[in-house]
Amino acid sequence: MNFIFKSIDHYQLASPKNTEDQSRKFFTEILMFREVKKPPSLSSNGGLWFESGSIKIHVGTEDNFIPARKAHPALEVENLNEFKQHLMTKHISFTEDRRLPGANRIYLSDPFGNRIEILEWK
Repeated sequence: MNFIFKSIDHYQLASPKNTEDQSRKFFTEILMFREVKKPPSLSSNGGLWFESGSIKIHVGTEDNFIPARKAHPALEVENLNEFKQHLMTKHISFTEDRRLPGANRIYLSDPFGNRIEILEWK
């Protein structure tokens, strides 16, 4: 075979229809991502795109939305303790998980119940 996978371009999460304002608030004010304008050819589909450094998350809308409670993006962070303090000031709950050797990590949910992992390698 003459191909290799180089990286993940983006991660797609789903949300219920007409919840763009909730997505925008969570991803820009809680996770501190910036919103990126979708191409005009895709903007009529609903949903939003966000970026932080090289990480891209697209939030698409679905009519029969079911949150992803197991499948999830795992975002590596520098200074997890500071991020946890930020979440506490925003009244965002999270669960600590120390089962992964060599990592400190937490789980939180977006406003729609989608699971998100945040980890820092020791």
